[in-house]
Amino acid sequence: MMRKILVIGAGKSTSYLLDYLLGKAKAEKLEITIGDINPAAIPSSIAQHPHCTVIALDIFDDTLRQKAIKNMDLVISMLPARFHITVAKDCVRLKKHLVTASYVSPELLGLDKQVKDAGLVFMNEIGLDPGIDHMSAMQVIDRIRDKGGKIILFESFCGGLVAPEHDNNLWNYKFTWNPRNVVLAGQGGTAKFIQEGTYKYIPYHRLFRRTEFFEIEGYGRFEGYANRDSLNYQEAYKLQDALTIYRGTMRRVGFSKAWNMFVQLGATDDTYAIENSERMSYREFINLFLPYSPTDAVELKLRHYLKLDQDDIRWDKLLELNIFDQNKLIGIPNATPAQALQKILEDSWTLKSDEKDMIVMYHKFGYELNGEKKQIDSKLVVTGENQTFTAMAKTVGLPVAMAALKILNGEITTPGVQIPISKEVYEPILKELEDYGVNFKEYEIPYLGYNPNSIVN
Repeated sequence: MMRKILVIGAGKSTSYLLDYLLGKAKAEKLEITIGDINPAAIPSSIAQHPHCTVIALDIFDDTLRQKAIKNMDLVISMLPARFHITVAKDCVRLKKHLVTASYVSPELLGLDKQVKDAGLVFMNEIGLDPGIDHMSAMQVIDRIRDKGGKIILFESFCGGLVAPEHDNNLWNYKFTWNPRNVVLAGQGGTAKFIQEGTYKYIPYHRLFRRTEFFEIEGYGRFEGYANRDSLNYQEAYKLQDALTIYRGTMRRVGFSKAWNMFVQLGATDDTYAIENSERMSYREFINLFLPYSPTDAVELKLRHYLKLDQDDIRWDKLLELNIFDQNKLIGIPNATPAQALQKILEDSWTLKSDEKDMIVMYHKFGYELNGEKKQIDSKLVVTGENQTFTAMAKTVGLPVAMAALKILNGEITTPGVQIPISKEVYEPILKELEDYGVNFKEYEIPYLGYNPNSIVN
């Protein structure tokens, strides 16, 4: 008997996901239906696969959406996170398993009792970050606890970057996932974490000036800035005894200090629309945030505002983005500053068809065992193949696909709205990911405590 999976949304993160499921479709007796608002954009190699059906699906069309879900055994939602709840409610009512790569929202968690009562698995946060970070962290944490150890420090950083061979701009960065999320990074509220037993809070306007530094063997030096609320993981990972809990985003050294220029300028604001933005030039956009002067050029005003010397590398980074171009237009009606900035950045930071991205993840575990403090560093580097088969798509899509198949095969059975922190989930998926080149390297080193190279400016 054929098992039916509905994949809603076929964006950038689904190339490996769909390849994995279709590659196993015959042996596993799978029928894959892809529902997307723009079915014509799905490659023919996928759309014409004998085990694949492509349908036009507008998730705001209740009748069409519910009809599609009703005929399935499991639904994978690759929609933007805010739309998962709509799909989830249908899955509860129609008794279908659900898999997403997004953070669990309070609304989704509110369905937990109904999901458990129906014997369903709603697996969330099973992509990269969140996802592989959960699984790889819990694997080490559980191993330490099984030996009788106590976790006293946990730090975790992850970044989607450009591969070294295509790292050819001054920012050492290109978009490897949703550009909008990059522009809005850090705006979800004050960053919270614990460092050496002290609670720390970083407001958005200071976020990119407080960074940690670390080395990844063979790939050089990186920096990290704090994610929104690291304290969420205190309960999930059972880290009540930990003196340090710190999660963050990784970039190449110098990115955060340069990005902070846009934050201080106000160019990342997404709360209001700009008049006449459609016909506004890049130069006019930058000038919006600067004082009026009948004589000073935009360049001079910006340097004064940001206190930049002409020999400051940050100035060269701004020039590289062509932000003073008078001829290039924003071209977006009623754009917010963040939307306008995204348009400018996409000119310079979009991966070319033959360029590769890179995922870097770094965990640090400090623990006590038999009265002695110890430390394990765990590091992951994954490089993409090209613009379509990216490292981001691999590390997001493969765990989603693997979890979906293991749910259908009865290997993951614990019901409820959940994240992948149990051995039932992480052990088989991490083991299978190794076959696809997703391998962590662990290093046992002397206990260092909190990062002594952190800076506060």
